[in-house]
Amino acid sequence: MSSKPDLGAFIKTYDVRGLVGSQLTDDVVAAIGAAFVDEIDGAGGDVIIGHDMRDSSPGFARAFASGVQARGGNVVAIGLCSTDESYFASGSLNAPAAMFTASHNPATYNGIKLSRAGARGISLDTGLAAIRDRATEYLANGIVQVAEPGTYREQDVLAEYAKYLRELVDLTGIRPLRVVVDAGNGMGGLTVPAVLGTAAGLPALPIEVIPLYFELDGTFPNHEANPLEPANLVDLQRAVVEHKADLGLAFDGDADRCFVIDENGDAMSPSAVAAVVAVREIARAEEKPVYVIHNLITSRIVPETIAAAGAVPVRTRVGHSLIKDEMAATGAVFGGEHSAHYYFRDFWGADNGMLAAMHLLAEFGHQDRPLSELAARFTPYAASGELNSTVTDIPAAYARIVSAYAAFDLDELDGLTVSGNTDGVFWWFNVRPSNTEPLLRLNVEAGETADMERIRDHVLSLIRTP
Repeated sequence: MSSKPDLGAFIKTYDVRGLVGSQLTDDVVAAIGAAFVDEIDGAGGDVIIGHDMRDSSPGFARAFASGVQARGGNVVAIGLCSTDESYFASGSLNAPAAMFTASHNPATYNGIKLSRAGARGISLDTGLAAIRDRATEYLANGIVQVAEPGTYREQDVLAEYAKYLRELVDLTGIRPLRVVVDAGNGMGGLTVPAVLGTAAGLPALPIEVIPLYFELDGTFPNHEANPLEPANLVDLQRAVVEHKADLGLAFDGDADRCFVIDENGDAMSPSAVAAVVAVREIARAEEKPVYVIHNLITSRIVPETIAAAGAVPVRTRVGHSLIKDEMAATGAVFGGEHSAHYYFRDFWGADNGMLAAMHLLAEFGHQDRPLSELAARFTPYAASGELNSTVTDIPAAYARIVSAYAAFDLDELDGLTVSGNTDGVFWWFNVRPSNTEPLLRLNVEAGETADMERIRDHVLSLIRTP
């Protein structure tokens, strides 16, 4: 009898993410589906299942459905979709959901993002560990079928998803814009024509979309669908300049993150996008006080902008489920992360890169200045970006940094954040260990480039000391 895989090796903090064949198999996925229904007490209720364009995704979705039905859940199969489209289905239908995707990971991977009803996230601390343990038991002993197995039906939600986003952000009155969109052969190739075009039967917008890699292809033949890596933005940057476009948008594989390129081919930082969207969402809010969430490594301009707009900035740790939990706890209208995840109260507290892009298009399209000017206004400080260092003894590196910066303000909300002021110029840096690799992640920001570079180089020398 073949050995069963260790589910703990690929059921991560916020989702399931593993290698197809060796870790994720139909049996494993079916067991997770059965365990999911048990955890959410879903027998007799609907369970939404969607999937991306990876070759393994349709088969895994069917295997998951078999586990769901065996334990009494009624499957609502929404087929090909983006992750935020699956959140829409979970929120609008008020039902738990499973989305098959490995986001930006290479083609050899797949995964599952699980939600409770209303698009509420599930992490190891809030149910994923229990699902892992139940699934392990089902793998060892078989899935016990209930007396009344669940039903199966198909439902297309793309048109309703597109209509809902159009209702949240009105783009009809903006000036004509030429926008290059790089879908990276991911799910943006399905959702962009529906939301920004007429593919879902909605009226045409004053937006000319120039498509790059809209063909759904889970082998990613052109480049990895990970816009966080600069190499994967090169084609978009070139196309924006060549087409004399107003801006460019790049989506990751499951299209829940969106990155922005200005008319010169330069990247607009996710912090700047978060600041722009925050102002718009604060203006729409009717209650007082208004709360907006930002994680601790977004640019200082984000909390400054939130406060200047009359709202309360809430600083949090880094992490998808953490942000969602804080959104729910505070009633925040919006949340932004440095990684281009953007969360909206009007979208059940879930993240939606398309919605963030629409807010940016609306703000940009109602004025006549180039995007580079708007980006510069919300990028007043010098930032290092995230720098990763492989470290064999992380506690020793951490101790060296604490010793060197003991005279400054230190906090440990998430890793170590040190902040100070040198000759009237502010600076801060954060060092966080990776959850999965022997890495330390460094982010530095300062009021002046020279100060940022000085702090960056010094902290890197402490991290990388043999």
